Amino acid sequence: MKFGAHMSTSGGVWKALQRGRSIHCAAVQIFVKNNMQWMGKPPSAEAVALFSSEMAASKFSCVFGHTGYLINLGAPASANRENSLKSLIQEMQFAEALGLPFLVMHPGAHLGRGDAFAITQIVAGVDEAFAATKKFRVRIALENTAGQGTCLGWKVEHLAEIFEGVKKPERLGVCLDTAHFFAAGFDIRTRKGWEETISKVASLIGLKEIVAFHLNDSKTDLGSRVDRHAHIGAGKIGLKGFRIIVNDPRFKNHPACLETPKSTLRSLVKSR
Repeated sequence: MKFGAHMSTSGGVWKALQRGRSIHCAAVQIFVKNNMQWMGKPPSAEAVALFSSEMAASKFSCVFGHTGYLINLGAPASANRENSLKSLIQEMQFAEALGLPFLVMHPGAHLGRGDAFAITQIVAGVDEAFAATKKFRVRIALENTAGQGTCLGWKVEHLAEIFEGVKKPERLGVCLDTAHFFAAGFDIRTRKGWEETISKVASLIGLKEIVAFHLNDSKTDLGSRVDRHAHIGAGKIGLKGFRIIVNDPRFKNHPACLETPKSTLRSLVKSR
């Protein structure tokens, strides 16, 4: 895997790449605007030029974005859902301007209306976002979740249903989060458990749709449905589990962003 981290864009979006390079990231994830606000200012022509220059100089394997945390396409018709759509479309515009290949997005929450209702809403929302950005290359990478509260995405089936429902599934991808898998009940601590988990993704969605990983340990127990990240080796998954994950040859070229010091994971990679 190509290890990296989420980097702050404070001071300018190009600063994230400088920060990533300073700690030897091979991949970088960013927010394209304030992640706790609905709307933001588009990157200036100067910012885009500086970002492009840093990209060319840094030679990262992948730089991608993550959508803001307010976005919930699974919500019923409301100001919240309208704002979610507007925010997503704007973020896709910003990502396209920066040349990012995809934006990671949590599928959404049903807020008491049930999974089937939320999936219908999410599919409709994604279709609307794609229609508004029909000439864009940027994709949406759905992230699996821990299933906290009424959040969808803790079952692989949820993600598969969204793929099956949208009009342009080729513009979707998936980003797999290890802590979320574990909290959702996937025991990825063993080779058997990891293989079963990836096999389920492969059969329901397809390995080629996996575009990135979030590598985090979990503070909470298997199947807790509580989303609490821990540093690698300091949580319930443990170093043994991550040694299996990071040495999976199928994903040797995939970007994998962490919230932990990268040296921890690099020490687990077997020399090839």
